[in-house]
Amino acid sequence: MPSYIALLRKDPSSDYGVEFPDFPGCVTAGADLEEARRFAEEALELHLAGLREDGEALPAPSDLEEIMSREENREAVAFLVAVPDPAAEIVRVDLELPETSLKEIDARASSHGLTRSEFLAQVTLEALRKSA
Repeated sequence: MPSYIALLRKDPSSDYGVEFPDFPGCVTAGADLEEARRFAEEALELHLAGLREDGEALPAPSDLEEIMSREENREAVAFLVAVPDPAAEIVRVDLELPETSLKEIDARASSHGLTRSEFLAQVTLEALRKSA
C-alpha cells in the first residue's frame, strides 16, 4: 500500500490546510489536527478514486527531500497518507448487535451518505488508528 506526502499548513487566522504535492488541486482543511488528518485521508481517497475511474495511472510517490527542498514547502509540516488498496478482497462478516444499536448505526451511516458496511469499516479503522 503506497503512501503519499501531505503538507500541513496553518495561518494564525485559518484552519489547518492540507495539500498533496503529487496531486495538484487535491486539498482539504480541518479545524484541528485530527480533523485535518482525517479529511486528508478522505480527500486523497476520493481524488484517487476519480483518477482510477478516468483510467489514469497513479504516480509514484515523490521523494520527501525533493518536496521539502522547494522554497514554498519549507515551512509546511509533512506527513504520510496511506492509500487503501481498491483491489483488496471484500470479506463478508456476520455481526450480532442490539436492534437499537443497528438503527443508530444505519441512521448515522445514512446521514454521511454511506452504507452500513462502509460506515462500520470507517469508524472501526478510525478507532484503530487512534489507539495505535
